[in-house]
Amino acid sequence: MVFLLVGCGGNNETEPSDTKNDSNMNEESQQEKESDSTEHASMDHSSSGEVPENLAKEDNPTYPLGSEAIMSAKHMKGMDGAVATIEGAYHTTVYAVTYKPTTGGEKVENHKWVIHEELENAEEAPYAEGDEVVLEADHMNGMDGANATIDSAQNTTVYMVSYKDTETKKVVKNHKWVTEDELSPVE
Repeated sequence: MVFLLVGCGGNNETEPSDTKNDSNMNEESQQEKESDSTEHASMDHSSSGEVPENLAKEDNPTYPLGSEAIMSAKHMKGMDGAVATIEGAYHTTVYAVTYKPTTGGEKVENHKWVIHEELENAEEAPYAEGDEVVLEADHMNGMDGANATIDSAQNTTVYMVSYKDTETKKVVKNHKWVTEDELSPVE
């Protein structure tokens, strides 16, 4: 997992070719990458592609597996306008949540998205705005096990997608989740 975080650290600077300072520059560059990956660890939205066992596949999704769509999601920089390849389509209740990371730091407000099957001991009925839950999602560092409040709930089709970040040009694999209303056909 660490290699993904470093790979998506966002450090786009190139090193000078001055050979007598290469050793120092490499050490400084590595420290910058490690620092940047720590600061931006929560922005790495790649995943293994594993989904909860009880997550229901969408039988007839608007965007079938392997098709492409344009994202209008703004969960993180580089998503809006990116061409997404559909890796999976599922029918569930999706939530925006506010939570305090288990790793410390600032409260994350209105995080989009966590699905019903990623909540600890989830009841059968969907949760409503204001309900308190415990997250089992691991999309971001400090999310798994965090206490959260439901900000909104929507019964819809969610998609796992892969795409090239429009800003960094890095490939994000198996991003969880994008809702159907955040996608539009490729023209």
